[in-house]
Amino acid sequence: MARSDLDKAAPAAGDDRHLHEECGVFGVYSNVTTDVASLAYYALYALQHRGQESAGIVVNDDGLFRSWRDVGLVSDVFPKERLRSLGLGNIAVGHVRYGTTGSDNKRNVQPILVNHYKGRMALAHNGNLTNSQELRLQLESQGSIFHTTTDSEVIAYIIVQERLKHGSIEEAVSTAMDRLVGAYSLVISSPSKLIAVRDPHGFRPLCMGRLKDGSVVFASESCGLDAVGASFERDILPGEIVVADKNGVKSDRSHCGIAPRRLCVFEFIYFARPDSVIDGSSVHVARQRAGAFLALEHPVQADIVIGVPDSGLDAAMGYARQSGIPYGMGFIKNKYIGRTFISPTQDMRENEVSIKLNPIRSVVEGKRVVLIDDSIVRGTTCRRTIDLLRKAGAKEIHMRVSAPPFVSECYYGTDIDDKNKLIANHHTVAEIAEIIGVDSLGYLSLSDVVKLADHTESGFCTACFGGGYPTPIPQDSNKDRFECKISEREKQESV
Repeated sequence: MARSDLDKAAPAAGDDRHLHEECGVFGVYSNVTTDVASLAYYALYALQHRGQESAGIVVNDDGLFRSWRDVGLVSDVFPKERLRSLGLGNIAVGHVRYGTTGSDNKRNVQPILVNHYKGRMALAHNGNLTNSQELRLQLESQGSIFHTTTDSEVIAYIIVQERLKHGSIEEAVSTAMDRLVGAYSLVISSPSKLIAVRDPHGFRPLCMGRLKDGSVVFASESCGLDAVGASFERDILPGEIVVADKNGVKSDRSHCGIAPRRLCVFEFIYFARPDSVIDGSSVHVARQRAGAFLALEHPVQADIVIGVPDSGLDAAMGYARQSGIPYGMGFIKNKYIGRTFISPTQDMRENEVSIKLNPIRSVVEGKRVVLIDDSIVRGTTCRRTIDLLRKAGAKEIHMRVSAPPFVSECYYGTDIDDKNKLIANHHTVAEIAEIIGVDSLGYLSLSDVVKLADHTESGFCTACFGGGYPTPIPQDSNKDRFECKISEREKQESV
């Protein structure tokens, strides 16, 4: 396929250089009434990288729930007066979401609030169920009315069903887990308890910490704990239910060990913040290790190693250190333009990459450059990034990717929704190199990507690199569950 044909085969816009993850969750339990809303606010700021399209906070003041949820960044959704209006409480649940749902975005904002005769419940969810369509049909046949298109509402209804049959919320959650298949890290507030839950495979991260006053805090990543001054205590185990209430903290591990651990390996490659520690392993160290592996797998004679901001920087440092080639800062990233930046015309969309990234000519001009990035999805934005380097005078460009080629859909919370959109499904590595315009291209091997973390015995989900799904996946007839991830803008541009 000629390079010009690539533009016809895939949407030109959108930040296709990277994948996106569904969301981040946070919860805090205090024995006293305090400003838990502000704690949630700061934590969501730290977790903003996990979702930049909507945010929400629910404050529980002794069973009285106050909430605000809306589309936008945390700072946009919660100006000072709005945050203050949530008042004081002893429990807060927060959520940031990524989801390209177009007009459905607002109604899909979390945390989800549910009323039932035994009380209220607020739920924040990270992940995707693989049996959500089946569960949704069961619930609808029993009279449930859905207001969102998310798996999270399915989980909430399942838990409520079980709550009406059991004496406590934790019993209901435990029984509900027997019906849920797929990825779910949950933070749940009942009128008097805060509960953290991680699915038996541990697809998505979840950890626990404590504030100086003893308050219990849960977050998707340890950077969320750091943001509120909480000390990291431990990761929630796959399959574990942790309950915080006035009597302290207790753990239900009856669902632990019933399934092999399968943490999404892309948490270490791209999703998580570099300063986070996940399941005992430093994200920053893992990414530098990826770069070192790349240098061993794909050596090249070059003058400088640069990374694509931000996720390629750590791997670039690792490549440089291992290879002995000097590391340099090759790009300046415009920090004021986020993922939601939209160009109104096609001509302006063509310039989108140069608005977000600008090469430093003095660093790359006349040089043989090793360019490190975390992934190549469709290839369009990647190609334009490389074009920028060419225009800045790079003599040679050797691209190295800190993940294997993507060839399969993800059913667990990553927006790889259609394998036909993945460039590696239609082209060899040599063909991709020609299409994106580099002198050579090397991907990290699957055998090395599973060695990135310090504790590799925990096991990773690598299904997007070649199938081998840890859970039964939906049939093709149910693939409409992914329609909510296709943005209105992408639909328009693919016409």
